[in-house]
This record gives sequence, structure tokens and C-alpha cells, in this order.
Amino acid sequence: MSSRRMTTIAGSLVTASFSAVLILSGTAGADDQGPGSSKGGKVVDEAPDGVKLTTLLPEQISVDNKSEKTDITATVKNEGTKDSGKIQLLVVGFDGLTVNSVQGCSSIAESDLPEGSNSGFVCPIDNLAAGKSKSYAVDASFDLDKTGKICLPVQTGDGKKTYWQQGPVPFGTTNPSPNAPATPLLLGTDNKPVGPGGDQLPKTGVARDLLPAGAAGAALMAAGVAGLWWSTRRPRQEI
Repeated sequence: MSSRRMTTIAGSLVTASFSAVLILSGTAGADDQGPGSSKGGKVVDEAPDGVKLTTLLPEQISVDNKSEKTDITATVKNEGTKDSGKIQLLVVGFDGLTVNSVQGCSSIAESDLPEGSNSGFVCPIDNLAAGKSKSYAVDASFDLDKTGKICLPVQTGDGKKTYWQQGPVPFGTTNPSPNAPATPLLLGTDNKPVGPGGDQLPKTGVARDLLPAGAAGAALMAAGVAGLWWSTRRPRQEI
């Protein structure tokens, strides 16, 4: 497959592209995997009439203090009255949060990752029926010496429109517990790193005081979400 066949992520927040070869037909997960939160989420492009797509993340995750491993459930929902048609969910990690794998999804090449991110996966969905949801098991690592954020955009199958984007929203704690077996992290909370100087957050990835431009950026600011999300396109060499 030619590398020129790319999927473009559109909207005021997203301009990175992904090789079509990365997008496989497999999907995973089960419906209705329990409660979650859409904190930090925002409609970007208008969805078709009757389609209302959102995402959910757990309110709390637990990070093993030795292995720094954690599990996250990412859920996409269609709260509308009509089927979605072909869509795709992206799961992208920033700063101290690294996405190692997402069940049934394909990794995004490092050269195609959005600016400031360290990992990402794309999950194609042939159709999400009205009133249904689909959940994905996310295997991740969290460096407790840093901040960490995750982002869940929901796009058309060709990536030309982004119907919904949750994040980049942080997981973190203001009360580190280095001597405990695990550290609980809360969604929407900046992490206070363990160790000397822990009361001052490190500047990892893009500058923390930068936010996306436009209406969607303003919504993220209102939600208290810091971080720059695909506002600039990475330069790439012509083939």
C-alpha cells in the first residue's frame, strides 16, 4: 500500500495524518463496560443528524508503584437515535502517560504522532448503533515523576472530521504515595510528582501554558485541560 494514502485528522485541533496501512479492520471490547466520565470532552465537527458521539474514561485509575503499569478503559458511545456509520477512535498518550497497547487497535507510527505526544493507537469501528457503546482495554504506563495526559478523539472513518475529542485530559494525584503498592490517580487532576521538588510540575512535552486556538481550545480551557493538541503539523519529507 502506498505511503501516500493517508488519513487526515481535521478540525481546529487536529492536523496530523496517519498512514492508511495502520488502520486495520479488527475491533475489540464489549458494550457498556460500566460508569465513566466525559470530563474534558468537546464537540469539534458537527455529526450527522441523529448521531451523538462521546467518550468516557474512568474517574480513577491505579498505577503500580514498582512497574508503573496501569489499565484504562476507553469507551466510545453513540447517544443519538441513528447509527454512526464508519468511525474511528484514537487513544493518544502525553507526557508521563504512555499508551503501550489498545486491544484490537493499530499503533500510530512515531513520525505521525501529534506534536507533544509519545504514543497512540487507532481503533476503526464499522458502525456504532444508536444507543450503543464500545469499550477498549488500554494497557498503559505512567511515570509518577511526571504529569500525564490522555486524549480520545472520535472521527469519521476517513479521519476528515472529528466529531468529538476528550482531552488531552490529565490523570494525577496531589497526594503521592511512594511507599504504597499502588498510587490512585484521578481524572482531571494534574499529577504532583513524587520526590524532591515534587511541588513544582516538570515541563514535559509541549509548553504547559499553551492551549489550542479556536472555540474548541476555549472549551478545553474551560474544562481545565492544559496542553497543545495537534495545532501544528509536523514537517515531513516528500517521498
